[in-house]
Amino acid sequence: MSVPEIHLFNHHAMATWFQVRLANVEKEYAAQAAQATFASADELESLLSRFRENSEINRIAQLFPGEKIRLCEPVFACLEIARRMEEATLGAFSLSASALGSQKAMPRWSLIPDEFAIRCESGRLEFDPGAIGKGFALDRMAEVLREWDCPSFLLVAGGSSVLAGDPLPGADGWECGLGDGDSRPCKLLSNASMSGSGQGVKGLHILDPRTGKPVPPRPRVWALAPTAAESDALSTASMVLNRDEIVRVLSANERWSIAGGP
Repeated sequence: MSVPEIHLFNHHAMATWFQVRLANVEKEYAAQAAQATFASADELESLLSRFRENSEINRIAQLFPGEKIRLCEPVFACLEIARRMEEATLGAFSLSASALGSQKAMPRWSLIPDEFAIRCESGRLEFDPGAIGKGFALDRMAEVLREWDCPSFLLVAGGSSVLAGDPLPGADGWECGLGDGDSRPCKLLSNASMSGSGQGVKGLHILDPRTGKPVPPRPRVWALAPTAAESDALSTASMVLNRDEIVRVLSANERWSIAGGP
């Protein structure tokens, strides 16, 4: 059986490089589909970046307790996933993890589904979507590819997140790994995502949302989940949780798994 041609496309967004690998599709059409995914990533960056003055994340940060604003669908959807992951990880993942550096207590907020709105309950909503934004972008890029009838793909965000679609014909999945060096894990992924978190590059940059303090040195963690937003948040949370807490989280979510860590 001949090996199908794989088309590769790269794009810089969200302070990293995104890569799209497509198979079972004509090259020119693949290029058009890839550009559509990159446009989606650029739009999400303009909405979710805390470094963009007019982003919705910065608009949220301007709310006073009791105030609310209506959000666009992608931002509301991202916040819904973030809130669900916060609850599922026992509070080890939070968009507000860094807020305790400037506030005495963690800010509180609620979503209003009927209005596509967020309300500030207390404090200042200083969100940092960095631990989930790239994964959320990969999930939205995958939706674009499926709309373009390109279900056989591998999406990569830097060296920390990958999302696989349908595998190549005759294969069990896309072979992929995270990080650098011979010790990086290699997995066959099919319609699933893998994300990694560690302290080797940025040092003690991961904060425990429950204390506001940096997580002490720990081994690198890789998380597997059905979506990239989930695996991103889960890998970060697993750097915070102890072994017993990780067991609790995974036992409640059978489609998640962890490699490495404590």
